[in-house]
Amino acid sequence: MRRRRFNVYDLNTGCSVEACLEVIGGKWKGVILYHLMTSGVLRFNEIQKLKPELSPRILTAQLRELEADGVIVRKVHPVVPPKVEYSLSKAGESLKPLIKAMQQWGDEHIMRTNAPIGRRIRAEQSKEESAARKLRTAESVRS
Repeated sequence: MRRRRFNVYDLNTGCSVEACLEVIGGKWKGVILYHLMTSGVLRFNEIQKLKPELSPRILTAQLRELEADGVIVRKVHPVVPPKVEYSLSKAGESLKPLIKAMQQWGDEHIMRTNAPIGRRIRAEQSKEESAARKLRTAESVRS
């Protein structure tokens, strides 16, 4: 574990929240955890491709911090060239409900504030619209 921000945590004053944010806080940690949660095991370059704007140096630092905090597991395979895989640890698995809740809140916040929506969400919406069209077509064929 890396150096903690506080010497002593007072559980009655919200320090538990601060302890959680020390682990998952950071610009990219939540995104990394989300992708490991949804994809399972990922290699460094796979994570990099999911977020191309994330520099290799920052990705390495974020992965090292998550590993040091026991949230992810780094597995190195003894092959040439080296193959390194990242996955959630047991502690990381316990974060799934929190990450899901954060995603749900974020989705609602984006919709509530009319924030610009990127490709991914539009693609999901068009998939949903396509599925709804197919369902309507199938229902009209049956009638």
